[in-house]
Amino acid sequence: MASQVLVAANRGPLSYALAADGTLSARRGGGGLVSGLSAALAEQPGAVWICAALSDADREAVRRGVAEPGVRMLDIDPEVYDDAYNGIANSVLWFLHHHLYDVPREPVFDAGFRRQWQSYTAYNEAFAAALAEEAAPGATVLIQDYHLALAPGRLRELRPDLRIGHFTHTPWASPDFLRMLPEDIRGQLLWGMLGADQVGFHTGEWGAEFIRGADIDDATGRATGVLGTGGPQGVEHRRYAADGSGPAEHRFTEMARYPLGVDGDELRALAHRPEVDAKLAALRERTHGLKTIVRVDRTELSKNILRGLLAYRELLTVHPEWRGKVVHLASAYPSRQDLRVYREYTQAVAELAASVNEEFGTADWQPVLVSVEDDFARSLAVYRLADVALVNPVRDGMNLVAKEIPVVSEAGCVLVLSTGAGAYAELREDALTVNPYDVTETAEALHAALSMPTAERADRTKRLAAAATALPPAQWLTAQLDALRNA
Repeated sequence: MASQVLVAANRGPLSYALAADGTLSARRGGGGLVSGLSAALAEQPGAVWICAALSDADREAVRRGVAEPGVRMLDIDPEVYDDAYNGIANSVLWFLHHHLYDVPREPVFDAGFRRQWQSYTAYNEAFAAALAEEAAPGATVLIQDYHLALAPGRLRELRPDLRIGHFTHTPWASPDFLRMLPEDIRGQLLWGMLGADQVGFHTGEWGAEFIRGADIDDATGRATGVLGTGGPQGVEHRRYAADGSGPAEHRFTEMARYPLGVDGDELRALAHRPEVDAKLAALRERTHGLKTIVRVDRTELSKNILRGLLAYRELLTVHPEWRGKVVHLASAYPSRQDLRVYREYTQAVAELAASVNEEFGTADWQPVLVSVEDDFARSLAVYRLADVALVNPVRDGMNLVAKEIPVVSEAGCVLVLSTGAGAYAELREDALTVNPYDVTETAEALHAALSMPTAERADRTKRLAAAATALPPAQWLTAQLDALRNA
């Protein structure tokens, strides 16, 4: 039966496990976004979530015809998937949008890149074909993130009757970075995104970057295949005919801001489960009642963990009164270890933390406690224990951790937040804000946070929590569906 509401994302709401006897079992996915999207889709009769089969067990489930209601997995060739996901999405688009390239050396767009781009195109076309097949006439489709940047344009070609939205959970590259792409590839990327009726971002700043990048003059438009005119609300755009005779299609794509929040009730309930209580008790025993500066991140290049550790070291150097009185709980979960630059970064984090401990540690005080395990229960316990939360990315989409910690912190916490965080625009009034590159400013902000009077800290935390829960995942999704239906 065709659906009136569809969501497409690389990762789905469930995964499969394959037992030794060949039995398949399904497990629901974790995380606030998956939970929120699942809850919102449950309120939409007949809604369908289309995702990629990520494991051998997932692919086996597809081949056997095993399916959960409302979920369709796509069995994409593993080599094509690896090229699309690791080769393009994570090694090109992620670096482009987060401005992470070491420009004297990267990027290099060669024959290997173009082969991987063909896989990225095929991956997006597989999603577009599945959406076209599952969608009822005039259905509403929400496509998620940079993995599927081409899918809106292809879906528009297959099903011009659909209402199509695309939401990008990362920043969007500035025009200077976007122009690093070969012109034909840039044109394909933009035309893919402009296939949507509405493109959404966590912040107005990232949406404005998209509009600036899509504002293309006629001469460049003939090279890229796209002519766009950006305005404050979106992009009016045309696509040149294949024979170069002139613009063919003429459409408008609206830009919208949807700052994703957290479900406060659900997060508090999760944070007070028995397993979290046990983790919290163990952490209290290790921290001996000292003040805590916490961070919970993947060892992702954009998270700026190294400068955070340098700022903590400078705090202990310039303000020796905090020695023996504060502990830095740094949860740094290894990320993308199949990429060399990430392995090296993870190693550098571990080495710097060890160096701080060696320089300042004593027999009864360890300045930095590093956790490298992806342990959600421990993370929630850290949230509850936080006196200061350090969230200092150089450039990021939202940084939900900046919203999650104030919601569950028991004694109230001071948020030290960089201007590069997506959450900056919403939370800056009640956070201590810093330039992510300025280690000295960050160290002084940590000192101010640790020194803040209890009453002020409690008031700030209350306002931060209110802002953090203003648009929880279910409402975030519903707002986009409503906007597309009413367009």
